[in-house]
Amino acid sequence: MKVASVLIPLPVPEAFDYEVPEALSLARGDQVAVPLGPRLIRGVVAEVFETTGSNRRLKAVDSKLDDPALPAGVMDFVEWAGRWTLSPPGEMAATALKGLRAPRPRPERRVRRVGDRQPARATPARTSVLEALGVRSMTAADLARDAGVSAGVVKGLIDEGVLEIVEIAAEAAFARPDPDHAPATLNGDQAAAASALAAGATQGGFRPFLLDGVTGSGKTEAYLEAIARVLRADPAAQILILLPEIALTQALIERIAARFGAAPAEWHSGVAPPRRRQVWEATIAGRCNIVVGARSALFLPFVNLRLIIVDEEHDGSFKQEEGLVYHGRDLAVARARIEGAAVVLASATPSLETLWNAQNGRYDWLKLGARHGTAVLPDIDLIDLRAAPPDPQTWLSQSLREAIGETLARGEQTLLFLNRRGYAPVVLCRACGHRLTAPDTDSWLVEHRYTGRLVCHLTGFSMARPKLCPSCGAEDSLVSVGPGVERVEEEVRQLFPEARTAVFSSDTAPDAKAARALIQRMTHGEIDILVATQAAAKGHNFPRLTLVGVVDADLGLRGGDLRAAERTYQLLAQATGRAGRADRPGRALLQTWTPEHPVLQALAAGDRNAFVEAEMAEREAASLPPFGRLAAIVLSSENAQAVEKTAADLAQAIPNAERLEVYGPADAPLALVRGRRRKRLLVRADRDVDLQAFLRAWLQRVKVPASVRLAVDVDPYSFL
Repeated sequence: MKVASVLIPLPVPEAFDYEVPEALSLARGDQVAVPLGPRLIRGVVAEVFETTGSNRRLKAVDSKLDDPALPAGVMDFVEWAGRWTLSPPGEMAATALKGLRAPRPRPERRVRRVGDRQPARATPARTSVLEALGVRSMTAADLARDAGVSAGVVKGLIDEGVLEIVEIAAEAAFARPDPDHAPATLNGDQAAAASALAAGATQGGFRPFLLDGVTGSGKTEAYLEAIARVLRADPAAQILILLPEIALTQALIERIAARFGAAPAEWHSGVAPPRRRQVWEATIAGRCNIVVGARSALFLPFVNLRLIIVDEEHDGSFKQEEGLVYHGRDLAVARARIEGAAVVLASATPSLETLWNAQNGRYDWLKLGARHGTAVLPDIDLIDLRAAPPDPQTWLSQSLREAIGETLARGEQTLLFLNRRGYAPVVLCRACGHRLTAPDTDSWLVEHRYTGRLVCHLTGFSMARPKLCPSCGAEDSLVSVGPGVERVEEEVRQLFPEARTAVFSSDTAPDAKAARALIQRMTHGEIDILVATQAAAKGHNFPRLTLVGVVDADLGLRGGDLRAAERTYQLLAQATGRAGRADRPGRALLQTWTPEHPVLQALAAGDRNAFVEAEMAEREAASLPPFGRLAAIVLSSENAQAVEKTAADLAQAIPNAERLEVYGPADAPLALVRGRRRKRLLVRADRDVDLQAFLRAWLQRVKVPASVRLAVDVDPYSFL
C-alpha cells in the first residue's frame, strides 16, 4: 500500500497519513484534496512511501489538484522552519500557499474577429476597425481609439456578429530586467563589494555576507550591481529583496526600475490579493526575476533562487510576533542555505548576532566605510537637558530651537525625531492619579489630538476623551502627560508658524500610498520641518535634510529589555544618518537627561566599535545572545486560574538539562491583554544546547487545556 504524508493547515505537530489510490501518482510537493471529518481540505504531500500494512484503516487521498507542486526547496524550507520555530508544519506550508489562495484577477473582456465574416455594409469607419484589429484581440475601448472611431462603431460590428467578445484570463507580465540598462558608477569599495556578492551568487553553494556600510555609503547601488552580474550570468536567476517596512518598497522599486528598465514584483500586505496571486504564479513559473517584499516573501515558491538580500537586517520589524512566530532575517539565511544561494545582510548598524557571525568567520564581511560621493557623515552633539532644560510644558531646548531657525534660514530641512505616536502617551487624573487604560488590557491609552480620541496602540481600542475621570468622577481633571509627535508638531507650529510642517507616523501615513506621498513631498522639498517616529528613520534619502533633532534620546533606554541599548543605538544612528546625505553637510542634536550613557557617548564620538565591544562583553558575561540562546513560552487565557495551573504544571515538568536555565513563570509585563491573563517563562541555554529538542521534550510532558493558549517564541525580541 502506498501512503502519502500530507501537511494540512491545522495546529498539529506532524503530517497526516492517507492511502494513495492505485490510479493516482503523487510526489513530494503535490497539492491534494484529502478528507478531514466531513469535508475536503487542501494539503501538500510531504512524503510518499510504501508499507506492507497497518493496524489502522487510512482514509484515501480524494484527488490531486491541478495547481503546481511546491518546489523541493520550498518543501525543505517550510519543514525546517516548522522544526526551528516549533510551529505546526502544516501552517508553515499554508503560508507558502497563501498567494495561491487569493482570488484570480477578473478576466479581461476583449473583442476579436469571428472567422472571416464581413460586415453587411463596409463603411470607412468599419474598415478602419477591422484593419486596426487584424488577428489580435484587444479591449473595445483600445480598438476604438486605435481605429479613430467611436465606441458605437465597434458595438455595431459586435451586434452584427463580425466581432465577438471573449474573456481572457489576466496574466501578469513581468518584463525581464536588463542588467546593462543603466549601470551606476561605483567607487572602489562599492565595486569590490558588488564583485564579491556576485561571485558568491554565481559560483553556486550557500554563501552568507554581511554588507556593513555607514548610512549613505551606497549599499543599495552595490547590491543592485551584484544583481546585474547575477542576471548576466543566468538570465533566469531569481532574486529576493526583503525590506522591514512597506513604506520603503516604492523608493527601492523606482531605483530597480531605473537601473534595469523593468519594475520588480511586490509582495506585502499592501498588494491586492489578485495581484499577489499573479506574483505567486509568475514566481513558480520562473517568469519573475526580482521580488521586493516583506518577510512573508520568504515563502514564495522560487524555482531558481540565487540571491536573497535582507536590507536593514537589524530591524526588529523582521520579527513576526503574532500567528506563526519567526524572524525573517534568520529564516532568510536558512532559505539561502537550503537553496544553495547567497544571502546578503545589509545594514549601517548590524545586529549583534550578525556582527558576531561575521567576526567569527561565519559570514563574509564586506565594509563600506565612507559616504558615497562628496557627502560626509553628520556631526552629532548631545544637549544636556539637566543643564539647559526646555521651558515648562515645552519639549524643544533653546539650542535645538536656534538650530532649527538657522536651518530654515538656509532653506534646508529639519527632521525632529521622537519614537512616540499621538499627542501624549499618558492621560491621568489630577484629582485621584488614575491613569486611563484600555478595557481588559494593561496598556495605557494614548491621546490623539487629530482625531480627538484616546487610542490603545496594542489592541486598537479607541474612545472619545471623557469629560469626567472614569475612576473618581472629577470634572475637567484629566491632563495629558509627556509628548508624542503631535504635541511636538504643535510646539513647532507655534515657534515657526511660517514653516511648512508635517508629521510622519503610522497614524498620518496609515498605508503605503500615504507614506509614499509624504516621502515624495519631503524629497521634493515641500516640507521644511518633519516631525517623525521611526517611520522616517529607515532607509529614506532626503537630499535637502541637514538637521536631525532627537527630542528624547533616552526613550529607548528605559525598561528591562536585553536589547534596549542595541536597539536605541541602531535607531538613533539610523535617524541621525538621514542628515547630510547629499552635497550639504549635516548635523544632529540629541536631547538627553543622561549624556554620560555609553550608547549616547558612542553616537557622539562616532565610535560604533566601542559600543559593540562593551555590549558584547555584557552579553558574554550573562551568556545572552549571541553567546547564548533564548526562548519564551507565553501562556494566556480568559480564565486566570487555568493560566496559573498550566504555568505551575510546566514549572513542575521542566526536564533535567545541563547548561540551561528556566526563569519563571511570572506575570508578563503586560499581564492583561484583550481580557486574557498572561504568564511567561524564559529559557536561557548555551549556544551548543539543542534548545528546540529541550522545548519539545518539555512541552510533551504537560497537557495544556483547550482554554489556555500556549505560544513558543524562539529567540524572542519582545519581552512584554
